[in-house]
Amino acid sequence: METFTISVLDLSIVFIYLLLIIWWGLKNGKSSDSQSYFLAGRSMSWKVVGLSLFAASISSTTLIGQSGDAYHTGIAVFNYNLTGIIVMVFFAIFLLPLYLKSAVFTIPEFLEKRFDHRSRYYFSAICIIGNIFLDAAGALYAAALIIKLIVPEADLQLIIIIFAIIAASYTIPGGLSSAINAELIQAVILIIGSVILTIICFNNGGDYFYNLFASDDILTKLIRPLADTATPWLGLIVGMPVLGIYFWANNQTLVQRVLSAKSVEEGRKGVLFTGFLTMSTLFIIVLPGIIAKNLFPGLEKPDMVYPTMVLQLMPVGLLGIMFAALLSALTSTLSAIMNSTSTLFTMDFYAQFSKNKDSARLVKVGKISSCIAILVAAIWAPNIGQFGSLLKYYQEMLSYIAPPIVGAFIMGIFNKRVNGTGAFIGLITGLFIAVLLLFFKPFIFGDLHFLLIVPFLLVFSMIVIYVTSLMFSKPANEKLTNTTFSINDIKSEITELKSESWHKNYLFWSLVLLILSALIWIVFS
Repeated sequence: METFTISVLDLSIVFIYLLLIIWWGLKNGKSSDSQSYFLAGRSMSWKVVGLSLFAASISSTTLIGQSGDAYHTGIAVFNYNLTGIIVMVFFAIFLLPLYLKSAVFTIPEFLEKRFDHRSRYYFSAICIIGNIFLDAAGALYAAALIIKLIVPEADLQLIIIIFAIIAASYTIPGGLSSAINAELIQAVILIIGSVILTIICFNNGGDYFYNLFASDDILTKLIRPLADTATPWLGLIVGMPVLGIYFWANNQTLVQRVLSAKSVEEGRKGVLFTGFLTMSTLFIIVLPGIIAKNLFPGLEKPDMVYPTMVLQLMPVGLLGIMFAALLSALTSTLSAIMNSTSTLFTMDFYAQFSKNKDSARLVKVGKISSCIAILVAAIWAPNIGQFGSLLKYYQEMLSYIAPPIVGAFIMGIFNKRVNGTGAFIGLITGLFIAVLLLFFKPFIFGDLHFLLIVPFLLVFSMIVIYVTSLMFSKPANEKLTNTTFSINDIKSEITELKSESWHKNYLFWSLVLLILSALIWIVFS
């Protein structure tokens, strides 16, 4: 593995940045009661929600993984972000109001309000396991690999522990408020640093991308043939939206930021703001990854593209800022994961079984569960390099588990006849099929791309949920209050919005996002 050096000035900038983040997070923490600790007092404005949501979503998978994928297969990886923007519009219009009106702490809690406790416990357990062993451990491992580029003799486990302590130092004492306020700084640094890197990248090798685009090269195509191994065009329609709903609308780590909004209107604006920020990742993450194919040909590991660009292209001083931006993505992901995991455990399990449910006790349990979660993730993280195939299996498992969960949410929100027993049977059936596919996928679907398998699992789960629901009694009326879609609510909202000026109308900005997304697909088709 090639190693790099970093100047004392750049190291000083990174060190000062880390101290600033810890100080700022602690200064703005709230832990006086459970609502303050887990949901920042439900007081956040749309700007804060949007920046925090963007920072939390730019994980090691996005920043390092997408640039690496762009280096390897071209621009097609941006389809996940574009589809995600469409999902954000859907989320803002249909799901977000129900989440906020139902006043839930966690997304699994919403399942209990709509269905029953069985669905809540199942989904919460899935989220906690994924948060610790995949997301948190993956972020820690990615951070350690980057540090080892500079200090190859450093112990991997020690680096992981240091990063875990940095993220935990402000997240655990101050809760979601600390995490969000730290993410505001991290988002700004990440955006500024990435823009600078993009400009330098284009100055050094922009002609390579322009020539690829002019020659109609496949690397610059978002719409790929059906047989494409990266993103077949049909997968954009039938597969990505389902996984997008799971990531943006069912993911506690991200949605918890939306739950902190002080109103439905602020939450909606925050999500749409994130949509515009996410659109920028085409220019600050994906295109530099393609240009790096010419600047740094033959990299052994595509995932090292982004760190390599940072360390080789950025001049002294700016390197420290960009390195801080890279660490921002990793630490913000960790803090988001820790907070969501502690919220899930405390509110979905401890609060349901313990007799002592006062706010102070819940906050204490939340802090303890955060410590345990980050400790387990730090212990597991080094194993990711040794058991990479297991990690791939686990990621594939999640892609199989997601469709039944999305199906349960869609059926529950848009169909009032579906009940708790039907939803739980659908979720368990989906889990059984996921395990089956993990071992026997070649015999069932052959070499069919996983994006094309997703719709089969979704439709099957929805059918199971609906048919089994018909075998049991209708859900009680209280199960349908603030948990199901109402066309009358949408009509009344549209009537109210007619009196609003265009720049305050969330439907106008939703339309702008959809039009811009369509234009990008057309330009790069």
